[in-house]
Parts: sequence; structure tokens; C-alpha cells
Amino acid sequence: MRELEQPRPVTTVATIVERNGAFLLVEEETSAGVRINQPAGHLEAGETLVAAAIRETLEETGYHVAPTALIGIYRWQAPVTGATFIRFAYAADVISHEPQRALDEGILRAFWLSHDDLLASRDRHRSPLVLRCVDDFRSGTRRSVDFVTEL
Repeated sequence: MRELEQPRPVTTVATIVERNGAFLLVEEETSAGVRINQPAGHLEAGETLVAAAIRETLEETGYHVAPTALIGIYRWQAPVTGATFIRFAYAADVISHEPQRALDEGILRAFWLSHDDLLASRDRHRSPLVLRCVDDFRSGTRRSVDFVTEL
């Protein structure tokens, strides 16, 4: 009998945006209920990773950002569905904000949360990547935004 074929990993991007000790996050509707995540989403065809991070942050939060560093590249497999995600997480600075901008479907709100409050809300995180990316950011992990070669 042939083993069931798993879908290929999905490439995603996320931004870690810190301001005055708080991190930019979103509340989003998921099949598991309302969850907390970084501004994040899927890489689209023909798009660079950095451009995807900028676009997803704007679409989900209304914030224009400038990525400053690559925090890390993460592989995570969802235990319930078995889906595998490869996440490229970028540190980013806020350039401007469009508070009246409509947010992506499924995004309930964008908000800022301290690290302590992020720890306290761990049971509502979309995945373990939420806290891991912030912790790596806080530890000073940084690579050039050009660390990944895109041809």
C-alpha cells in the first residue's frame, strides 16, 4: 500500500515589529477559533520574500514597514492537519500607519502587546512560531535581509 502523500511545505513570511517594548500582532479568525499571530501570510508567485513581508504587514495591520533584518527561517508542522510551513521572519520598523485601512478578511484587529502579555496569552497563539520568533528577535538574532539569495 502506498503511503499517503503529504502536501508540500507552504512558504510564509512574518514581521516582528517592536515599538516601545511592545510587539505588533493580529487577532485572526481560524478554524481553531480566534488566535494571535504576527502579521504573516503566504508568499505569492513572482514576489520576493521581503516584498511579501511588507505586503502582508500592510494588509493585516495597516502599517507600512521597512524590513531591517532576517530573524530566522523556521519549519513547523501543524499537529492536527500535518501541514508543513517554512516561515521567514523579518524584523521591521514602522514607516507609517493607515488607521482607516480595511484589514484582510479574517483579521479582527491589529494591536500591540508586551512580551509579558505575549507569554501570558500563549494558549491563544496561532502556532509556537509566534513566541519563538519574538524570543529570537529579543535575543539579538539578526541576519542581513539579503541573507536569502533570490534569483
